[in-house]
Amino acid sequence: MTDAELDPVIHSASRLRVVATLAALERGDRIAFPRLQSLLDMTAGNLSTHLRRLEEAGYVEQTKTHHGRTPATYVALTRAGRAAFERYTVTLTELLKGAQP
Repeated sequence: MTDAELDPVIHSASRLRVVATLAALERGDRIAFPRLQSLLDMTAGNLSTHLRRLEEAGYVEQTKTHHGRTPATYVALTRAGRAAFERYTVTLTELLKGAQP
């Protein structure tokens, strides 16, 4: 991938929304899966599919735990994911300006 190309993992509209939402969190913070699902207005299955693709790329991590007997999943942007999103936004901004990064 050259600098002028947008990261295809992030460039999908749904995954871009996921990554942008996670990037808005403070570094090291995570969000509960149901909260992320609600914010993005996505079905659980759709969100899971996109999270799996982002996780395969090393951009997000999911932590599965329990609150008592209730399972809970938390999602966070990894350091690599944050760096990829920053590169993506720089590239997109430059492309929109009509310049090469």
